[in-house]
Amino acid sequence: MQDTTMKVTARSIGALLAGAALIAAASLLPATLAGAADKPTNSAKLAKPLKEANDDIKAKKYADAIGKLKEAEGIAGKTAYDQHLINDMLAFAYARTQNYVEAAKAWEAELDDGFMPQSDIPTKVRQLAEANYQIKNYDKAIDFGNRAIKGGFADDELRTLVGQAYYLKGDWKGTLRFEEALIDSQVKDGKTPKKESLELALSACVKLNDAPCETRALERIVTFYPKPDYWYQLLYTLRQQTSGNDANTLQTYRLMSEVDVLRSPEDYTEMAQLALDAGSPGEAQRILEKGFAKGVFADQRAKARNTRLLETAKKAAATDQPNLPKIEKDADAASTGAKNFGVGLAYLGYGQYDKAVDQISKGLAKGGLRNEAEARLLLGIAQLKAGHKEDATKSFHGVKGDPSLERLANLWSLHAKQA
Repeated sequence: MQDTTMKVTARSIGALLAGAALIAAASLLPATLAGAADKPTNSAKLAKPLKEANDDIKAKKYADAIGKLKEAEGIAGKTAYDQHLINDMLAFAYARTQNYVEAAKAWEAELDDGFMPQSDIPTKVRQLAEANYQIKNYDKAIDFGNRAIKGGFADDELRTLVGQAYYLKGDWKGTLRFEEALIDSQVKDGKTPKKESLELALSACVKLNDAPCETRALERIVTFYPKPDYWYQLLYTLRQQTSGNDANTLQTYRLMSEVDVLRSPEDYTEMAQLALDAGSPGEAQRILEKGFAKGVFADQRAKARNTRLLETAKKAAATDQPNLPKIEKDADAASTGAKNFGVGLAYLGYGQYDKAVDQISKGLAKGGLRNEAEARLLLGIAQLKAGHKEDATKSFHGVKGDPSLERLANLWSLHAKQA
């Protein structure tokens, strides 16, 4: 399973510098130019050093400005507002020299000192989340990001950043908890969850080595982004889980074939053999012919083996198919539905979907089937292939009693919506 962590764009530091520049331009005034009486002003003691530091910043002499501001911090009698201005300028100068660690400290110091206008706080909180992410202080990135989310001023990119911060600090459970809450909220609001959120949740499941979690995450991804690669990851995982149960493995292969994610020669061979063993030679023939058409059997041994298997399937189909009308009559006369189900399975393999629907339906109505959940799943498949999507969905929803088949039925239902 590949690591699905996304990269954050480089817009963060640029945004930080833009915000700092606006603040600096508005606040770096000598005491003689102070504003209205009800607004805080810098003290007379700090007027000269602040003015000199401001001039250095304008001249892009950032190291000189930092030196003067650090000296200004040591001046006795400076006010809290003086410190606010010092922090504001220090943050800007540090950011311009790419010392983002010190810049973030200065921004954080001025955030809650009582002098920042309420209207500027949302921007500053977002900037601090981004700055701390850039310097890999993921705990603070998470804290400020969650503060922005709770305050209602976080955008989608910031939410992505918070999820990545959990992930990059190695908190897989925190990543999963955060992303699942975000995904649930988006779904509740009628929105399509961001692919980044779905992939981060999946990657967290992988890191946790939690197979059921990984399966659930993949199911959510294919719900909203039904790309072949996602379908393959999901169904390959399910195929591993059904290993040892031939009937359920064949059912998994059927969906893999339907969404066109059968890839290896072994998959085609095993599916064909399982179909033959289940009494569906037409299905075995079709899947092998599909494999040959795709050039799957490149190895000479595989080609020879599957050529022989294809010949076996063709011979079985040639014997079986002409006798189906007679077998169907016998099945209809039987008191239980087992024979009807067998005939329906054969018709399904030959692509005669309406006849398959009729026979499997009769088998379910009579009862006495070995596996009713399997029969309902195959009924839904036949109905879907025959173009009866609503009926198919009802049949898929009726599959009960076998967790693997229930999951496959849900996935067939999902595929029906996307088809």
